[in-house]
Amino acid sequence: MALVSGEVEVMLQAMLRQLFQSVKEKITGAPSLECAEEILLHLEETDENFHNYEFVKYLRQYICNTLGSMIEEEIEKWTSDQNQGEEFGYDTVVQHVTKRTQESKEYKEMMHSLKNIMMIVVDSMINKFEEDEMQSQERQKKIQKEKSNSYCTDNCSDSDSSFGQSYKFCQGKLQLILDQLDPGQPKEDRILKFYAQTFTLSPLHMTKEIYKSLAKYLELYFLSRENHIPTLSTGIDITNPNVIHLLKKVRLLNEYQKEAPSFWIRHPEKYMEEIVESTLSLLSVKHDQSHLVSQKILDPIYFLALVDTKAVWFKKWMHAYYSRTAVLRLIEKKYKSLITTAVQQCVQYFELCKTMKADEVLGHSKPCGNKQKTFYYSGQELQYIYFIHSLCLLGRLLIYTQGRKLFPIKLKNRKDSVSLADLLVLFTQLIYYSPSCPKMTSPGHLENYSPASMVTEILCILCDQKECAIECLYNNTVIEALLQPIHNLMKGTKAAPNCSETALIHVADILARIASVEEGLILLLYGENMSSPEEKSPTGAHIIAQFSKKVLDEDISIFPGSEMFPAVKGAFTSVCRQIYGTCEGLQVLIPYNLHESIAKAWKKTSLLSERIPTPVQGSDSVSSKSQESQNIMACEENLLDDLLNFAATPKGLQLLQRTGAISECVTFMFSQYAKELEVSRHKKFGYGVLVTHVASTAAGAVALQSSGFINALLTELWANLECGRDDVRVTHPKSTPVDPIDRSCQKSFLALVNLLSYPAVYELVGNQGLPNKEEYSLREVPTRVIDIIDRLIILNSEAKIRSLFSYEQSHIFGLRLLSVVCCDLDTLLLLEAQYQVSEMLLNAQEENTLETSDSHRDFIIDSLSVERNHVLVRINLIGGPMERILPPRILEKGDDPYPWPMFSSYPLPDCYLSGRVTRNADLKQDNDLGKLLLHFKMSDKQTEWIENCRRQFCKMMKAKPDIISGGALVELLEKFVLHLSESPSECYFPSVEYTATDASVKNENLSSVQQLGVKMTVRYGKFLNLLRDDAENDLTLVLKHCERFLKQQQASVKSSLLCLQGSYTGHDWFVSSLFIIMLGDKDKTFRFLQQFSRLLTSAFLWLPRLHISRYLPIDTIESGIHPVYFCSTHYIEMLLKAEVPLVFSAFHMSGFAPSQICLQWITQCFWNYLDWIEICHYIATCIFLGPDYQVYICIAIFKHLQQDILQHTQIQDLQVFLKEESLHGFRVSDYFEYMEILEQNYRPVLLRDMWNIRVQST
Repeated sequence: MALVSGEVEVMLQAMLRQLFQSVKEKITGAPSLECAEEILLHLEETDENFHNYEFVKYLRQYICNTLGSMIEEEIEKWTSDQNQGEEFGYDTVVQHVTKRTQESKEYKEMMHSLKNIMMIVVDSMINKFEEDEMQSQERQKKIQKEKSNSYCTDNCSDSDSSFGQSYKFCQGKLQLILDQLDPGQPKEDRILKFYAQTFTLSPLHMTKEIYKSLAKYLELYFLSRENHIPTLSTGIDITNPNVIHLLKKVRLLNEYQKEAPSFWIRHPEKYMEEIVESTLSLLSVKHDQSHLVSQKILDPIYFLALVDTKAVWFKKWMHAYYSRTAVLRLIEKKYKSLITTAVQQCVQYFELCKTMKADEVLGHSKPCGNKQKTFYYSGQELQYIYFIHSLCLLGRLLIYTQGRKLFPIKLKNRKDSVSLADLLVLFTQLIYYSPSCPKMTSPGHLENYSPASMVTEILCILCDQKECAIECLYNNTVIEALLQPIHNLMKGTKAAPNCSETALIHVADILARIASVEEGLILLLYGENMSSPEEKSPTGAHIIAQFSKKVLDEDISIFPGSEMFPAVKGAFTSVCRQIYGTCEGLQVLIPYNLHESIAKAWKKTSLLSERIPTPVQGSDSVSSKSQESQNIMACEENLLDDLLNFAATPKGLQLLQRTGAISECVTFMFSQYAKELEVSRHKKFGYGVLVTHVASTAAGAVALQSSGFINALLTELWANLECGRDDVRVTHPKSTPVDPIDRSCQKSFLALVNLLSYPAVYELVGNQGLPNKEEYSLREVPTRVIDIIDRLIILNSEAKIRSLFSYEQSHIFGLRLLSVVCCDLDTLLLLEAQYQVSEMLLNAQEENTLETSDSHRDFIIDSLSVERNHVLVRINLIGGPMERILPPRILEKGDDPYPWPMFSSYPLPDCYLSGRVTRNADLKQDNDLGKLLLHFKMSDKQTEWIENCRRQFCKMMKAKPDIISGGALVELLEKFVLHLSESPSECYFPSVEYTATDASVKNENLSSVQQLGVKMTVRYGKFLNLLRDDAENDLTLVLKHCERFLKQQQASVKSSLLCLQGSYTGHDWFVSSLFIIMLGDKDKTFRFLQQFSRLLTSAFLWLPRLHISRYLPIDTIESGIHPVYFCSTHYIEMLLKAEVPLVFSAFHMSGFAPSQICLQWITQCFWNYLDWIEICHYIATCIFLGPDYQVYICIAIFKHLQQDILQHTQIQDLQVFLKEESLHGFRVSDYFEYMEILEQNYRPVLLRDMWNIRVQST
């Protein structure tokens, strides 16, 4: 088939054209011929339309007609062989048939014939292409001859960039450009055309000379008196041919300016410097200014401002250090006048705004509001355009250090120079004084050239550059300028002549950015001189809070009837949110009760949203009603978000709970969390810290449960751990986890750790039994915390084990969670009391054994038994880092991979008990201690005596801390507290008469948690050799007396919270500690507690002391939040940020809150975290030196742990580390000097707040 018919040839040519037309872009984009061939060879893989091409269809049909029957015969042959017993896979059959086909005679003949056909078709196409090309060239020559009278000037760069393409410059091209210039055209047209074409056709290294030539030409053109350059009074008519030519040349110049930075780094520095200098030289051209301003001839910079109003050229030149250095050096040495005139323009415009009415100023700034196309710019409009250009140029200049060093600037007709601060004040004043553009203009056009929005954009950029912000914005002068009109509004005077709602919103945006940075926040809170006495004028934070409160309460009439009033309200509340979202900021804003004002505004808005009628279809008001509804809903959400941000601090969370809106706030947070939205635009991290704070309180935990947050968290966990929803298609099995907790579950694990504080655990599982079903569906997903305990931790039935797809992995997850959660001793006692966790673990260990002989059983060592052994030792042994030994969770190398003995019954093997316990020795004979005890017998003045004792105690703690223990500590505490309780000035709580006897309280019952706590305490005391075997009864009596004693001082409260429905829900760890300190003497212990209960320190060391206490305000009682949380841990977070900022940042990055772990430490008196001697020192230090030392000790701990905390933040297990690990190496006495410094700096503030816990309202 070597010959081909004419019809077939034409048909194949059409098919090939279609194919090449479709792949034209791919082929032309190939860098070489080989690449183009490669693209065609792999077209089937890369082109989804491959099988739709007619040529491909033709080839397929051709192959089918030629080889189809042979292929079918081969397939039948292989099929019959398979039926006879030989089994072949599908791929094997295809390979064999393909191979046989390619080796056949028919295939070779087909390929030969096909090649011949295609050669004929392709040759024909090539010949036709050459003929067409020759005809095209002839036509082109005719066009070139006739072109002289009708040459198109599109290359004048009037619309698109002249630098979109780059061609090789060849010899004679310049002559060709000159030959094409029509001598009959005007000179200006020929010059413009020449520059445009040479820019386009020249290589990059030559464009510099062309640019310099054009810049020099323009410079001479402006300096020549022969040229008719418009004046400021006449304005610019852009239909004038001379103006058109001039603008086109300037635009050509400007396009090169914007393109040059993309390639000039490839050339020597001189290349770039020459371009920069020729530009600055042109822009610095000034005409003789002796005549009137109105007759002033326009300088080149006016024309540049017309074509590049926002000074994009300058922005690009300043972006890279390479060019920025040269620009700023030349400006400083030779062309500083450029900056001077820019500042002058801003000053003149501001003075114009101050002296003229808004409508008159708008006349000067028509480009801001004029939407219609105009062909004439008046002198006023040109001045405005130049002002905008100057504003953008100066804004970019201020970003860089060398640019700021150009200031101060000396202006004509002005005595004082314009400093950097003066310029920033001028910018802020422009926001208020420049008029708003007319409302009818399109928002996009309005925002582009409105002075207020442009200044705001510049200041926001400066805020984002830390060094620049500190030098430019963070000073009283600028802040006062920003706040002055707000100050005026509150006084009832006019803010500024042209001040609008939009201006206030702009200012609020800038203030929010300032407040979101530490340095800016400090400036707003305290002013520039923090150490100086309080100034008469309030700081920025106070002014903002006062204004925001008035706006929220609608107690101020600004812009009556304004539609944008809600936006102003939201903007300033957002600024406050940045402030009260920090501990130090909240302290300053507390007097304003913003939480109440925001809550009222939210409730009012919420009622409005409910009243909006449903739009009726077809009604004219549908769109307006819908828009109104959306605005109100957005306002409602913003106010909820503002309220929610109070939860960023412990004290803020208490204020939030007082508003009664915590459930709505948490529901809103969950909706945002579900959408994966950030907490706010100025926050760097998400909702982790907020959730941790909320979960640290009982009401917060209930809100998290009701909002669906916990349900969603557990559903996500189950999907990663076990299985997803029924509608999720599994395309491939999950990889086998390598880590005990797989990376896919790590996030859920940490979220659960954050969630399960004791207040949350008690509210979520307290008084609830396990489901313990007979059968569990494989697709049954847990939705409550009790379900997780039932399905992952307490696996006490075959049904539970069978219900898990990944039993071992899921149970290890549960055991790890149990290990962390039970580090909170109250949680441990609750789970033990309700679910007998220890018994379940021991039974599981018992079942995990093998009989090796008649009387001996060996434990099977696997991941579960090792994990269970670790948990059993952890939950049954109490002790600090030197007092107990926890078995590792990993196997060792060698013959004995796990040398630690396992057990399935009590007592624990002795190897887990540390032998390094300090015995109770009589240390009273020490001379220094004798002196200290002697001071307790001297009868000085009461105040002097107390201070003297404290000094002696500090001296002993620094010199010989180990002496303060045992019997000596008992005597010290007894005498000191007795004296304090007899001093009216030291007593915080009133004296309470208590007459109950042992017999009268003996029949009362302790909670199961307290009973288990008694056993644990006595076990620990006996281990320390400080308690006798019969101490359980005595401690039980002490706890019963305490419960009766405190009940006399409790208020009756009705609450849905479980923690408020009766006695204190946890164990009394302070009383237990004191009982051990008093060596098990019940009478001495209770007598001490009665005296101690009168002191302020008792409120913070002895947590049950203030459980629903009548001494607290009713709203504090109903919140269920203890003063240790909203006072002590609040100040721990505040001081941590100031004293150990890296640790504070680490907590925020981890989504964990310092307050939660500190609450746990303090609640259980550091049991399991410190050795006994350090626990004694903690209690003694707080009693002797004051409750604020509780805060200082926690700060000292974080300082001690800094390196560990940073390391565990990196590996993303900070909360697990802090909860599980003891405080290795920490001694209270080592940090005494550091704590004394903290006392000097912070005591007045801390003690004032601690004394105020009884105050009804803040």
